[in-house]
Amino acid sequence: MKPTVVSADVLFEDHRGQLRWEWIAGLGASERRFDEVAIRAARSGADLVGYLNYIHPYRVQIIGEREIAYLTNATQDDCARRIARIVTLEPPVLVLADGQVAPDALIAMCERAQIPMFATAESSAFVIDVLRAYLSKHFAERTSMHGVFMDILGLGVLITGESGLGKSELGLELISRGNGLVADDAVDLYRINQTTIEGRCPELLQNLLEVRGIGLLDIRAIFGETAVRRKMRLKLIVHLVRRETLEREYERLPYEPLTQDVLGVPIRKAVIQVVAGRNIAVLVEAAVRNTILQLRGVDTYQEFVERHRRAMERDQ
Repeated sequence: MKPTVVSADVLFEDHRGQLRWEWIAGLGASERRFDEVAIRAARSGADLVGYLNYIHPYRVQIIGEREIAYLTNATQDDCARRIARIVTLEPPVLVLADGQVAPDALIAMCERAQIPMFATAESSAFVIDVLRAYLSKHFAERTSMHGVFMDILGLGVLITGESGLGKSELGLELISRGNGLVADDAVDLYRINQTTIEGRCPELLQNLLEVRGIGLLDIRAIFGETAVRRKMRLKLIVHLVRRETLEREYERLPYEPLTQDVLGVPIRKAVIQVVAGRNIAVLVEAAVRNTILQLRGVDTYQEFVERHRRAMERDQ
């Protein structure tokens, strides 16, 4: 689901340092927020911010040099009508960019309609980029999954599996081999665009890994700053199973790569059987290396099928 609250004062405070803006009108509307219907309809944060546009209501309207020229370079009546139409868009916030000076009529309209207006010397394009990135993350669809989320060889990998198979112990071994921990036990996943899932650690669990028989370990304190990550993009799910589960539910050599749907995005999946004596950490790293090859267009299984086909043709 998507969160539904970003008020004007939160937006202002979160970007006061980066955008160096001032609140110049609509000071009494600090609780004004995005329309919930618009949030649900938006495909991403990009739909919630843009240059002044009369056919896209309910979004942050950016007013730069060209927009100020449009609002002021006309007859007095036309200018008044153009400014008055902004009210019908019901924007949560107006942002005056490019160091422009707001016309008195625009400020008066914001005060009457209680629309917050911020002013910054930063360029319109920069303001849009910053706010789109912020809103994309804030309004991203999200879910939580159980597992150990790690940075393994530069790839975001979620280790899942049946209870009691040693996911956290495996995570600890992978950390000792130079990989990084994002989250243990619970992982917050966000779809930040149509094809990308980002995983983060809940604040309560940051830097912590629970190992049965030992308890909670502070990975950052034990292994150092480089052993933890704030977030990673999910590229691979490694699912640990017992032998009977593997034989019952999975093919030994699947013709098509396995995937798992996460928030509508197909994520590559590798299934590893857990048996006493197997070095699971080495197998996980091998699965990650193979995934990296696949992402680069190298498919070992398809190459084997092609090699087999050529051999059969020679034998005919």
